[in-house]
Amino acid sequence: PASSASSTRRSTAHIACKFSELKQKIDKRNGKVLEENPKMVKKGDAVIAVLVPSKPMVVEGFKEYSPLGRFAVRDMRQTVAVGVIKSVNKVEVAGKTTKAAQKAQKK
Repeated sequence: PASSASSTRRSTAHIACKFSELKQKIDKRNGKVLEENPKMVKKGDAVIAVLVPSKPMVVEGFKEYSPLGRFAVRDMRQTVAVGVIKSVNKVEVAGKTTKAAQKAQKK
């Protein structure tokens, strides 16, 4: 059935990321820090972690723009974790400009 409400197009990127640092293990109920720099986490744990993508990707902090502020971690086609992005360290990446982008810049 057709919907009268406007819809937002969502796309999903599948990009390998590395857990570079586990910063804090936190209590899911109240957000209090349980452990600083945990060595490992297990099923049911909530953590603040630093993820580094293997190639450039577009994301935003969940508070700034929630559709680009969520992620899922998959391993062997199984979802093993889900979460929200607290902050983003943005890096400028020099790359090739497409012909369409060049035309748009001229206007």
